[in-house]
Amino acid sequence: MLIYAPAVLLFLLFCVRAVRERRRLGNAVVLGLSLVFALAAWLVQLSRDHEVLARDVVLVLAVLLALGALTLACFLLANGVGMVRKEGTSPGNLLSLLAGVALMGLLALVVTAAVMQQRTLMAVAATATALAGYIGFLFLCYLGYAFVYGRLRTSRKADYVVVLGSGLIGGSTPPPLLTSRLDRARAVHERIAARGRQPVLLTSGGQGPDEKLPESHAMADYLVERGFPADAIEREDRSTTTDENLRFSAEIMEKARPGYRCVIVTSNYHAFRAAVAARRAGVRGHVVGAPTATYFWPSATIREFVALIVLYRRTNIAVCLVLLLGGVFLWWLRPL
Repeated sequence: MLIYAPAVLLFLLFCVRAVRERRRLGNAVVLGLSLVFALAAWLVQLSRDHEVLARDVVLVLAVLLALGALTLACFLLANGVGMVRKEGTSPGNLLSLLAGVALMGLLALVVTAAVMQQRTLMAVAATATALAGYIGFLFLCYLGYAFVYGRLRTSRKADYVVVLGSGLIGGSTPPPLLTSRLDRARAVHERIAARGRQPVLLTSGGQGPDEKLPESHAMADYLVERGFPADAIEREDRSTTTDENLRFSAEIMEKARPGYRCVIVTSNYHAFRAAVAARRAGVRGHVVGAPTATYFWPSATIREFVALIVLYRRTNIAVCLVLLLGGVFLWWLRPL
């Protein structure tokens, strides 16, 4: 059973890290590595006891992986076309379409290299597969841990419920994405208030160049019009990004109530990245997500993942360079 020791140790490390600070991307990677090591250990153990069965299992896993990649590529292409039709051709809306095209291109490259058996082409295909495998592993880790994070219990003794802005329709009206956040924030506020506390609901969002008023004011107006008490709302109206939302909101909360605790509300696809940003900004609180339209979720999730990759760009660039150099070295070392 010692073969499972690395997986067990990694899982224990994940548990310790998650208890100490759940808002870390590294937690997702450690959890993913523990599962990979557990699968590898199981396959090694199976090969020792049932060699033929182990080979069949590996073959089935390879086929499922290839079919999964093809299915995912088709889904991303279809979703990308739908996003363009419904939301336009902004860079963020093109992400699922571009991801689908890239995945289709990788599959075509691998098949072509396998058929032609040309040395350079196979080296390129192997390197591209390794890079895609690394990005894919990180993406699965992110998806899995974001799902876990979104279902962890948040504090019921918060002093503030902070709602992050997301832009206005016509410069003055909260869109469905934002009203979903506001409705979730109101439900969170009511849940905390039911336990005897009186948290402040802090709307966060400044005024964009095409907006008639700050987002935070439109958000507050939406709540008041639906019966939420105006004296329980405070506005942060300087921010234009998520980082500024969190930083400026933290300044307000710290000044009014030193040692505050808060719950931050945003869209479900944005919750984990907002949690990472909150930790880096020193905000004392966790994040909950509000529902998002199904068609919007894939592109939005990819955008959040890309933002996290960029946030930890030094580490990711270093790993990608190692993989690239490894591909060049293997091509040079061993002619095919």
